[in-house]
Amino acid sequence: METKTTYLASLLQTCIDNKAQLAGKLIHAHILRSRLSAVTFLSNRLIEFYAKCNAIDASRCLFDQMPKRDIYTWNAILGAYCKASKLEDAHVLFAEMPERNIVSWNTLISALARNGFERKALGVYHRMRWEGFIPTHFTLASVFSACGALIDVDCGRRCHGISIKIGLDSNMYVGNALLGMYAKCRCIGDAIQAFGDVPNPNEVSFTAMMGALADSDQVDEAFRLFRLMLRNRIHVDSVSLSSVLGVCSREGCGEFGLHDSNDVLPSNAHGQQVHCLTIKLGFETDIHLSNSLLDMYTKNGNMDSAEMIFVNMPVVSNVSWNVMIAGCGLKYQSNKAIEYLQRMQHHGFEPDEVTCVNMLVACIRSGDIEAGRQMFDGMLSPSLSSWNTILSGYSRNEIHKEAVKLFREMQFRSVQPDRTTLAIILSSLAGMMLMESGRQVHAVSQKASFHTDIYLASGLIGMYSKCGKIETAKRIFDRIAELDIVGWNSMMAGLSLNSLDKEAFTYFKQMREKGMFPSQFSYATILSCCAKLSSLSQGRQVHSQMVREGYMNDAYVGSALIDMYSKCGDVDAARCFFDMMLGKNTVTWNEMIHGYAQNGRGDEAVLLYEDMIGSGEKPDGITFVAVLTACSHSGLVETGIKIFNSMRQEHGVEPSVDHYTCIIDSLGRAGRLHEAEVLIDTMPCKDDTIIWEVLLSSCRVHADVSLARRAAEELLRLDPQNSAPYVLLANIYSSLGRWDDAKAVRQLMSEKQVVKDPGYSWIEHKNGMLAFVVDDDSRMVNDDAVVVND
Repeated sequence: METKTTYLASLLQTCIDNKAQLAGKLIHAHILRSRLSAVTFLSNRLIEFYAKCNAIDASRCLFDQMPKRDIYTWNAILGAYCKASKLEDAHVLFAEMPERNIVSWNTLISALARNGFERKALGVYHRMRWEGFIPTHFTLASVFSACGALIDVDCGRRCHGISIKIGLDSNMYVGNALLGMYAKCRCIGDAIQAFGDVPNPNEVSFTAMMGALADSDQVDEAFRLFRLMLRNRIHVDSVSLSSVLGVCSREGCGEFGLHDSNDVLPSNAHGQQVHCLTIKLGFETDIHLSNSLLDMYTKNGNMDSAEMIFVNMPVVSNVSWNVMIAGCGLKYQSNKAIEYLQRMQHHGFEPDEVTCVNMLVACIRSGDIEAGRQMFDGMLSPSLSSWNTILSGYSRNEIHKEAVKLFREMQFRSVQPDRTTLAIILSSLAGMMLMESGRQVHAVSQKASFHTDIYLASGLIGMYSKCGKIETAKRIFDRIAELDIVGWNSMMAGLSLNSLDKEAFTYFKQMREKGMFPSQFSYATILSCCAKLSSLSQGRQVHSQMVREGYMNDAYVGSALIDMYSKCGDVDAARCFFDMMLGKNTVTWNEMIHGYAQNGRGDEAVLLYEDMIGSGEKPDGITFVAVLTACSHSGLVETGIKIFNSMRQEHGVEPSVDHYTCIIDSLGRAGRLHEAEVLIDTMPCKDDTIIWEVLLSSCRVHADVSLARRAAEELLRLDPQNSAPYVLLANIYSSLGRWDDAKAVRQLMSEKQVVKDPGYSWIEHKNGMLAFVVDDDSRMVNDDAVVVND
């Protein structure tokens, strides 16, 4: 009898391993005919068999009919419910169990952690500990996974301590789970320590560590680890290769590669090396790895290589199509993305939520907001991610009114916003200066417990700063428990926006003292403060910090540095740095041309503009403002007119009011006031105060009273409270000895209660800055100085 039972159990185990449903049912029938259904051991196996075949109802029916159950029976049905993701039934069953062992606890904890109920998993774990059970390596692996998903590093550290106490810290399974937890919590130092503590790291250990390094922007270290993995002959599987391709897809990979030479290769070259390795190891038909290759090439902008891989893939999935559509979005090719969408549907693939979001992003990045909105409106039930994408498109393109309108529609449809939604709408409300609405969003964030979120707190700081409520922004900043670089940047940018540049320096210094490393945005902001304060010495200190921290080839920071030197009067230092920059873009060229314009070196500005055209860099509207300003300030009237005429004809740039202002200023300075007046009469945007103010200023220089009166009248019509037309016109009359007319203008200014702002100037000395305000009594007030030190 015992031999037959053992034989039948062995057959059932084979059916379980192979999911042989028909054979298993035949064995079940044989057990019933042989009157062996009362044998608990066989019934337990049958419960496992039906659970493996996804027949949970059959498992439960068998469980209910059993005359005698043991702990293994209860664990079998509990496991069946967990495998079927029926966690509520599993919880009820768990509570009914007459006894539990460590397997019971592990089964429930693991199922909860796998199915997104990490907090409940930790609750069950704590209850298990309270009841005196000692965790096994399976327990700790699930618990570490839950801690990582929740970013609960404190709980993870406590469990780490328990693993050391019970001697499981050297277990490979536990060690890899611990490493993964620290990696997800962005505790890179702890992750490195955990990796070092694994006795014999395997491919799982190396893959997790590479991902952690890449996520913390230490991509060169991630590549060194991959080289070490290859040298140590650690088994390289498709998951490992997919992870390292993820590293290749990140921007700014720097000086590293899969070889030990000192050659500097672009990130795409490293990706090509890994691509070769995938072919060498025979993984070219692996669909998951092929999708990773597509992702790497598209994110590096190499759409030709991505297309070649895509068309040669033996099997494609929705993921493959989605990656290609996302790649088109990164290249600002919305038409190409639409073409891929049509091909996807033609081949029988149904677009999913990711497809729709990627299409939205492609349209928005390409500036085609209308097409993006049509895509969004065509969705039957847009996901939260889709709402956020279209809202972000409106906000980034400064169509704030439409963003707010859409947000209200979102609320009307009862779609709950997340932190991203609230941060986007705060940006739009700040752009419209709607502080009261911003306060309402602030209240919503507190109600939803988002107010402690650093991402949203940074958005609130930006909103209040832009609305002039800098003290409120400071209070929010001070309440942030764990500040990151985004929070510091938001606060410094807010202070600079409110002309509190010296205070921004103080925050920058505090940030450095707290061990926080500045980002590109930090340096750009603080360099802007130096420029506004004309503080050359402080700018040089910041420059030296940038050199030490390796930001010299960043185009964003480099442009800010050029602007700082130019505004501080050291345009030669700006040009020296400009010439040394490796990655110049349009913004960089614009800043250098504008620097020459600011410092009255028009000939050099024009030469640099010509060098820009010769280099193949496409000029934009700002380029022309810079070079036309240079021509105006240096008396290069004919050159300026020639460049102005080339804008539309040769470069396809439509002249705006700023470009017309530059030409009118240039003509006015040269005394060609009639030509300036004719140009104003023919231009499409004549109702602009700056244009008439520039013309009025030129009339003062050349004593053209008739045209001055017209310019002043236009200015008063457009902006009655502007003091400039009164002052300039009075000065013209005074210079011509027409004292009665000058007195009449001053009297009219007084009657209209128009006030001229007092002058403000400052000097820099060894102890900092001294600022002076001169009022009617010629009193001088100095502000305290703030010095930036390393």
